Amino acid sequence: VPVRDFDAARDAARIETAIKTKGVDEQTIIDILTRRSAEQRREIAFEYERIAKKDLSVALKGALSGSLEALLLGLLKSTAQYDASELKASMKGLGTDEETLIELVCSRNNEELAEIKKAYREMFKKELEKDISGDTSGNFAKLLLALVQTRRDEPSNVVDYQKIDDDARALYEAGVKRKGTDVSSWISIMSQRSIPHLQKVFERYKSYSPYDMKESIKKEVKGDLEKSFLTLVECFENRQLYFANKLYEAMKSKGAKEKVVTRILVSRCEVDLMRIRTEFKRQHKKSLYQTIAEHTKGDYQKALLSLCGGDD
Repeated sequence: VPVRDFDAARDAARIETAIKTKGVDEQTIIDILTRRSAEQRREIAFEYERIAKKDLSVALKGALSGSLEALLLGLLKSTAQYDASELKASMKGLGTDEETLIELVCSRNNEELAEIKKAYREMFKKELEKDISGDTSGNFAKLLLALVQTRRDEPSNVVDYQKIDDDARALYEAGVKRKGTDVSSWISIMSQRSIPHLQKVFERYKSYSPYDMKESIKKEVKGDLEKSFLTLVECFENRQLYFANKLYEAMKSKGAKEKVVTRILVSRCEVDLMRIRTEFKRQHKKSLYQTIAEHTKGDYQKALLSLCGGDD
């Protein structure tokens, strides 16, 4: 959230001093960048360039390293720019980082995806759709492209019971009921219907199928396509719980999967992080704050805890 009594020039000067300090004063940089809104950080970057005659992200790259650097550089971008740059990175070079690609495309709503596409075009002079289709194939590509086209219906006040029933039956007939899966039916329903409508469809689905939607997905499809459909269903049911579980998984083992933790905290800190924290505590009986404190260390840990914003 925006901080009160904000003074961009003062913040920029403090960051410049912190970078020039022998050994770099990471704490000051963390305190400032993790406690300002994206809009305020943009103003700080502008003032920094005026004072120091160089780009703030370049200066931070020179002063910091590792996960802390990735986190603070991420904060210098708007949410859409950050998501766009993470998507670009997931498709760069040899091999695709499918996990990131799935998370970013399947968990974002229409509005967010439209912003991401715009940012992607501005930053990389390329169309996101084009890069996705060049980097993925088969039904996995079809699903991602259908989502990126943002054709999802807006929620309506009118509940169409007939359409709910038709869609539930169509999902059943395209999957569990037949041999093989008619994936294109699944893709069109899951990429075009509004989220409140789909929630009711999945409820209704149980009256046709012996398995719920998630179990059906696991039986019918495999690999990246399975992961994508599961992510979609989890996000339709409770998007904040999806992120909470993803954070929990990333910090379950001894070392945290820092890239995942960074990506979720940076990309959601101005969107729904408070609600993610609530879901985390409810689901895992331990606060996100405590979990981060246990599984990360050093300045990176300080930055994450500051972004997390408090213990529940």
